[in-house]
Amino acid sequence: MKHLERLGSQFSISITPDEEGFIGRECPVAECESYFKLQPGTGLTGKDLQCHCPYCGHEDAPDKFFTQAQIEYAKSIVLSQVTGALIKDLKTLEFNHRPSGGFGIGISMKVTGQPTPVRHYREKQLETEVVCDTCTLRYMIYGVFGFCPDCGTHNSLQILGKNLELVDKMLAVAEAQESAVAQVLIENALEDCVSSFDGFGRETCRVFSSRAATPEKAAEIRFQNIASARQRVREQFGVDFADGLNDSEWALVIRCFQKRHLLAHKMGVVDEEYIQATSDHTAVLGRKSQVNSIEIRALVAALHTLGEHLSASLRCES
Repeated sequence: MKHLERLGSQFSISITPDEEGFIGRECPVAECESYFKLQPGTGLTGKDLQCHCPYCGHEDAPDKFFTQAQIEYAKSIVLSQVTGALIKDLKTLEFNHRPSGGFGIGISMKVTGQPTPVRHYREKQLETEVVCDTCTLRYMIYGVFGFCPDCGTHNSLQILGKNLELVDKMLAVAEAQESAVAQVLIENALEDCVSSFDGFGRETCRVFSSRAATPEKAAEIRFQNIASARQRVREQFGVDFADGLNDSEWALVIRCFQKRHLLAHKMGVVDEEYIQATSDHTAVLGRKSQVNSIEIRALVAALHTLGEHLSASLRCES
């Protein structure tokens, strides 16, 4: 059985990256088992590094994150090599004794068969590629938000920053257009500001909800009504994420979020609720609210401050 013995008792199986250089990983937690990909050679270097699930945050040794497809692939290679070696060894035992004499009986043994086939696989397509701002790991996930598989940093603040950068670019395009087109782009930029901060705020509160007074309520905080969100974050986390703004900057944020509400629900027409919420002396009841690029650029700056303060404050609560 020399061919079988040559295989030894251990096997080393290489997992090849996909055409984009990413290798699939899968969370070992039964309640999660979610799939993601990372690019070897990026991110942290060193020994005894841990891997983090981008979705549930579970931390474990990297060899715990092999996907089921990769495991089945490795098993099939081992089985193919073992059965192939076994067939070769059995072939050395083949014989063919021809019959002799008038009534002789011939005996022979011939081994046939092929090694067990290898079960190949392909890595899955994912939705969002992220380069971690903290450790530079390139990874891909379903959805948008997640923990970095290397350093464990949650990317919610990073995603907010990228979205606000796009708003700045949209405003630059708007400023080069005729007034009617420019106004539509500016209003769209305002919509994007609010939706981006709402998504960031929700995800940040969800991730840190275990530190809240009532985790279930903290995970349900919405940020489209920014004043209400400020109060609810205070109640749940004991944090005022608007501490970094002065009164006029906070008033700007309230005004812009209320204008976005008018655009979404009232075609931009000013109502009593808007006037009461903002004390905007330039607004005229029954007329359209005015939105300009200068105001939105100021909002972008304020949202950067709010986002950084909320993220840093909730992290410090740990």
